[in-house]
Amino acid sequence: MSAIAEASATVMATPDVRAQAMLYGPDEGYGPLRQHIARWLTDFYHPRDPIPADRICITGGASQNLACMLQVFTDPVYTRNVWMVAPTYFLACRMMDDAGFAGRMRGVPEDESGVDLAYLRRELVAVEEKAEAEGNTEPTHKPPRPWGKIYKHIIYAVPTFSNPSTLTMSLSDRESLVRLAREFDALIITDDVYDFLQWSSDPKKWLAHPDKARLPRIVDVDRYLDGGPQDEFGNAVSNGSFSKLIGPGTRTGWAESTEKVAWGISQAGSSRSGGAPSHLTATIIDQLFPTGTFPRFLEESLKPSYARRYYRLMGAIREHLLPLGVTLPTTSEAAGGYFIWVQLPAPLRASELAPVALQEHKVKVATGNLFQVQGDPSAGPDDFNRGVRLCFSWEHEDRLEEGVRRLACAVRNALSS
Repeated sequence: MSAIAEASATVMATPDVRAQAMLYGPDEGYGPLRQHIARWLTDFYHPRDPIPADRICITGGASQNLACMLQVFTDPVYTRNVWMVAPTYFLACRMMDDAGFAGRMRGVPEDESGVDLAYLRRELVAVEEKAEAEGNTEPTHKPPRPWGKIYKHIIYAVPTFSNPSTLTMSLSDRESLVRLAREFDALIITDDVYDFLQWSSDPKKWLAHPDKARLPRIVDVDRYLDGGPQDEFGNAVSNGSFSKLIGPGTRTGWAESTEKVAWGISQAGSSRSGGAPSHLTATIIDQLFPTGTFPRFLEESLKPSYARRYYRLMGAIREHLLPLGVTLPTTSEAAGGYFIWVQLPAPLRASELAPVALQEHKVKVATGNLFQVQGDPSAGPDDFNRGVRLCFSWEHEDRLEEGVRRLACAVRNALSS
């Protein structure tokens, strides 16, 4: 908090910066922050070539940016479906609904290595055949615009430490997904908000190079795979946010894609009307880069704090829940993100257990059915209803352990009743 206060004071005490901060700002966002983000991302993801600032657009956070991307790059009729890796971040469904895709959101099954690509291909083929038969061959509601391309499909995923499943998509699945998107004219939108929050899954071991990405993002894959994008727009965009790294109230993030897509995002009507989103906050966050304050906070404070909470929560799960038949997903060398996804033993259903846990044991958990893709006709009511998402990013370590102990009491009572 003191660093934010100092950065804010610096902005207000520096006439040139203050004058820019209090104006609308350029559509694509505060130039110095775009440059600092580009260098920071280059250092973390180490792509083949440095990331230029022209690939970066400052946003009002990942959620606001997802809404803008749907406004610019989809047509409510011509864009056939939104394909969401399931279980999915449930609040993303609301944004898809607002963009006109109610009833046309479809879940793509997730597995330990990523997504069921064979399933997605079959469904894409069927949808394309239907669109062709109906004569849906041109956008009907969005006229041609130099900054926007209308895609036939949207694919949404959280590839690294996914919310809620915590799984990480393999490199081979990332490459196959890009090839599929190119074949069927889809834009892959990835929330890459948890990539930087990684540590060893084993508290007794160190994670090699925790300050470097373990896998290229899908937007990096699209940049280079098979010679690079097939047109100037490409087929992938990375959605990032300081809300997950500094504080949710910052409501400031960035998008990275081709220069054309980055520009297109900046041309959304809300940005053109009000200037760059979160412009004042962006100038404040920018002050944290030249001094090294933000990278130090990330590596020396935030990640160690989250890792300690993760280890404490995992220890409590192993002590109190696993003996009751609760299971965990397969863990890899790296852990991270905000959550741990556990599976209840049959015949327990999370939607029935959670109210009892809250009322009788005063512990609140997110139930798996919450993370279904809304309106997906192929989804069963209990597809994820044995899943429970436990969040370790908020509560103190001691409260995390106590929460698991109370949840275990609820599970034990339910199994014995």
